[in-house]
Amino acid sequence: MRVLLADDHAMIREGLRLMLESHGIEVVGESADGAAAIAAAGDLRPDVVLMDLRMPGTDGVEATRRIVESGGAEVIALTSFDEDELVLGALRAGAVGFLLKTVDAAGLADAVRRVAAGEGVLDPRVTRRALRAVRHPGSAASAPPAGLNDLTDREREVLRAMGEGLSNAQIAALLFLSVPTVKTHVSNVLAKLGADSRTHAVAMTRDLPPS
Repeated sequence: MRVLLADDHAMIREGLRLMLESHGIEVVGESADGAAAIAAAGDLRPDVVLMDLRMPGTDGVEATRRIVESGGAEVIALTSFDEDELVLGALRAGAVGFLLKTVDAAGLADAVRRVAAGEGVLDPRVTRRALRAVRHPGSAASAPPAGLNDLTDREREVLRAMGEGLSNAQIAALLFLSVPTVKTHVSNVLAKLGADSRTHAVAMTRDLPPS
């Protein structure tokens, strides 16, 4: 597993490196701004990029968008409590994970492994406020996203489990399904909702009342 660190503070990058390496995860490079992160992602081909959202020059949101569009790596956004708009931007840009910068080593390593395995990671403390803004401004708080009514009962169960932060393997065990079947259901959910990622799908439906 190969990780690229993108943060404009050298001390934070060093701390992240130490936490990851203490859990056996290889850090293949570091970048101090978004433009450098985009270039490094193309050159080093990491599995996961840990992306600070607020950086000089090309910020983390634009860097996330460029990296995701190129298919270069999965992106986990690192954020502070006061960056709701940046979190929303990164969500729309295709980030599949959101973590507070205060995350501990075990939580960081677990998030990287889950994202590298094709899952999403949502820290509810980061996303609770920003996720409400995914809906178009002025729309009713309970207005369902397009495609929600097209989901089958099983796909709704999978979506609900995704919202609880369960991995594909955990969803499979919960619903007595195989992991490949869960992956198929997840893909169908994303397609029907028009979501870019698991994270985006959960964001679009988090505040809806249960069906």
